[in-house]
Order: sequence, then structure tokens, then C-alpha cells
Amino acid sequence: MRTIAEDLPGHPFFAGLDSDALALLAGCAVNMHARPGEYLFREGEPADSFFVIREGRVALEMRLPTGAAVLDTAEQGEVLGWSWLVPPYRWTFDGRAVDHVRAVRFDGGCLREKCAADPDLGYAFLQRIVQVMSQRLHSARVRLLDLYGAS
Repeated sequence: MRTIAEDLPGHPFFAGLDSDALALLAGCAVNMHARPGEYLFREGEPADSFFVIREGRVALEMRLPTGAAVLDTAEQGEVLGWSWLVPPYRWTFDGRAVDHVRAVRFDGGCLREKCAADPDLGYAFLQRIVQVMSQRLHSARVRLLDLYGAS
């Protein structure tokens, strides 16, 4: 299996970052696994992670009185999680493994420190996160329109 440092340069999210920046980021990362049904994070809990999904799918769910509504899914090659970046650093949704998930988990505190120490890296990372946020919000909007739109 390839190392995290070897995989980052080929991932679209990290495209354009120099080798020094990638090495800094890889220093904040570990490989992780989740079984089907296992939660990677829960709404309201401390948000301390950012994920790159290597394999499997993670459902982003919103708790409702009647159960949970899936707002979006993150799949192989996608990134997941921005709550580690926004105070008060609490998850706003649940993230549940739909099937077996292999991912790279980045420590949010470590990422914040690296980005604060290197404003150029911080800005580049923030630009990428905002793109992910925009895509996730658009996807959630479409899903909600499908669920609750006029018939």
C-alpha cells in the first residue's frame, strides 16, 4: 500500500501544493477504517478531523424526530469535513459509513496550526475547503428539493 505522503500529490484536492506543503499536511494524517454503520463523527461532538475517502461511502446525515435524513454522501476520492476549521469546532451533521470505509484522517488541530504558521498554505487550503463546502451545500439543496419540493 502506498503511504499518505505518496498519495497526496495525486489527489485533486491537493493539486498544485508544493512538496513542502504536502509533507506538512501528511504529518497531520493517519490511515483509518470504519465498518458499515459506524459513525466517523456525530452532530454536536468536537470536530477534530478532515477526511480523504480512499474507499467506500460515508452518508452525511441530519437528525430528525423521525430518524435521519441523508443530505449527501462522500465517496472514494472525495474529501469530507470542514467543521474543524470553523469555531466552535463542532460537527453540524453525522457522518456514517455506508459500507467499509478506508480513509485518511487529518487531525484538525494540527491542520489549524500548520495553516496559521504558513499563511500561504492556510489560504490555499481554505480555497480548497470552500470549494468542498459549496459542492456539499449545492448537493444538500438539490436533495432537499427532491424530498420536499412541489410535486
